[in-house]
Amino acid sequence: MLRSYWLTLRDRLLASESFHRFAAWFPLTRPIARREARALFDLVAGFVYSQILYACVRLNLFSILSAGPQSLERLAQQMQLSEDAAQRLLSAAASLRLVESRGPQLWGLGMLGGVMVSNAAVCALVEHHATLYADLRDPVALLRGETNAVLAQYWPYADERATSPTLLTEERVAQYSQLMSASQPLVADEILSAYRFDRHQCLLDVGGGQGTFLIAAAQAFPRLRMILFDLPAVATLAQENFLRSGLQSRASAVGGSFFENSLPVGADVATLIRVLYDHDDHRAIGILRAVFNALASGGTLIVAEPMSETPGAETMGDAYFGFYLLAMGKGRSRSAERLLSMIQEAGFRSCQFKPTRLPLQTSLIEARKP
Repeated sequence: MLRSYWLTLRDRLLASESFHRFAAWFPLTRPIARREARALFDLVAGFVYSQILYACVRLNLFSILSAGPQSLERLAQQMQLSEDAAQRLLSAAASLRLVESRGPQLWGLGMLGGVMVSNAAVCALVEHHATLYADLRDPVALLRGETNAVLAQYWPYADERATSPTLLTEERVAQYSQLMSASQPLVADEILSAYRFDRHQCLLDVGGGQGTFLIAAAQAFPRLRMILFDLPAVATLAQENFLRSGLQSRASAVGGSFFENSLPVGADVATLIRVLYDHDDHRAIGILRAVFNALASGGTLIVAEPMSETPGAETMGDAYFGFYLLAMGKGRSRSAERLLSMIQEAGFRSCQFKPTRLPLQTSLIEARKP
């Protein structure tokens, strides 16, 4: 009751223009008022900021500057912009810590821009967001289900109203599976650092895409045998990648649908990496039960994906993925508590949350089949 009273009082104060003026004037509250005003404006201007980043990626600015600081004139030529337009972009990017001034008319990489140079996954995601932004141009219509979301067509396997996912052609799956493959290094290192797979003999990666995670696991754990399960057209791409990586004796790819086919047996550990949040609850539990049936007694399940309500990553789990999955048409960002409940409902026991170094990218749950 007391907490409710104070929250109501706080809401009234925050809605009062006279309190705003007082908070901005009073020395003890002035820093807080400025910080909150900036946070609010960042929300208002967030789309512009993201488009500045998008422009930098499309114009290859970070790669150009990775060779060393360059003049405004030279940068304008390489980006095929006028010097005035290049100056405008560079000044905007500098305010976002993407680039920085290195002297009169000389520019170099900023702290965030430097990270982008070797981060092909984030660059691919930035370019992919052009599709997402098209669906978010009217968020109210999206919330009311009044739009024909483009993103839903990008991820055709997620729509349970569509024809059998096993009928999707390689052409239909190529675009999204390439994006998943490009972004997989973001989470593979986190998972392989958080969980030791060398205690197992055979790993089954369910919904494993083009095999990027399994190739990383193979390099980290040379004795581990691996099976990938995904749609037939995706599994074909994975098998080709295994062959190119020299893993044909240790890794195999099996095509099918976890809604229509039994999963391969013989593995003592199975992974679901960024799979469950693509699906609504009843389908996600169906996937978990399929994995449960495929594992022998004592087998281990690893679930890894961004989770809502993760301390320090709340905006990623609830805001970003909340609306991304809404545009996608299916799926839900879930808390660790909710996922643990669903995993137990599927029959697993000894469920525990395992911390990762960067929960913004992924969190991890370990469970065992009795």
